[in-house]
Amino acid sequence: MAEPQFTDAIALLKADHRKVEELFEKFEQATSANRKQTLAQEICVELKVHTLIEEEIFYPAFRGLIEDDTLDEAYVEHDGAKVLINDIEASSPDDDFYDAKVKVLSEEIKHHVHEEEMPSEGMFAQCRKTDVDLVALRDQMARRRTELLTLAKTSGLPAAKPTAVNLVTA
Repeated sequence: MAEPQFTDAIALLKADHRKVEELFEKFEQATSANRKQTLAQEICVELKVHTLIEEEIFYPAFRGLIEDDTLDEAYVEHDGAKVLINDIEASSPDDDFYDAKVKVLSEEIKHHVHEEEMPSEGMFAQCRKTDVDLVALRDQMARRRTELLTLAKTSGLPAAKPTAVNLVTA
């Protein structure tokens, strides 16, 4: 059921990372407000789907098997991104700070990807040292990813919900 180009769960997540990096690059090169809005919305959907499959399936599969601090930091990094994602989705390129918000989101995601993909001590390296079946995990994640993308196209995804950070308004 999984897409054959993804050898395992980590390959699927890395492919998501590359796709979003490409979308951020396209956003930086975009000049029209309409193109920026389209790309920003696509970035937000991709990130919402990615964070959901990581938080619902991938991260829980490794709780207790890899460093807790690594997982805890990943949830907090996701929450920082979710705040910006919801703000970007609710705004337009004509709004103040729109481009800056997308840029900061890009930087947050680059940091998060680095933490996950870092050789030897990164999250993915730690995960590979466990006995978790990464192929079975890939299949489960791919099914959920397809469900979420279908939902995004039909009725839209709900706002991204922080997991670890309590949002306090001033």
